[in-house]
Amino acid sequence: MKIVVAADHGGYDLKEAIQKDLVHAGHQVVDVGCFSKDSVDYPDFVEKAVERIVTGECPMGILVCGTGIGMAIAANRHRSIRAANCTNVYTAKMSREHNNANVLCLGARVLETADTLEMVKVWLTTDFAGGRHTTRIAKFSD
Repeated sequence: MKIVVAADHGGYDLKEAIQKDLVHAGHQVVDVGCFSKDSVDYPDFVEKAVERIVTGECPMGILVCGTGIGMAIAANRHRSIRAANCTNVYTAKMSREHNNANVLCLGARVLETADTLEMVKVWLTTDFAGGRHTTRIAKFSD
């Protein structure tokens, strides 16, 4: 699968670990930055990632900042984006199964790398359940 990844300076190291793990698992990764630990504004990188999803280049994205909160807020401004700020495997799974999340937001300052990599794996392998959830999602998303 082709997955876009982005981070701000606070999420840079975790983004790099996620990207490495994704490539190892056979995914194609589109990294839209940031590319160092120099201070940046996270909304700029959210926009770059969201553009790749909205245009159909990448069906899914992973965004990382200090808490995941800012990335999720900025990404969810777009009607076709369903960004979920997840903190454990269960929330990652449910964000896909019930909410058909197409963006996973993560907090580098609140998550351990090993736990995060497991969350990403579960998130990518969980299918949307459809059914009653489809009707609900249609009320707020494309």
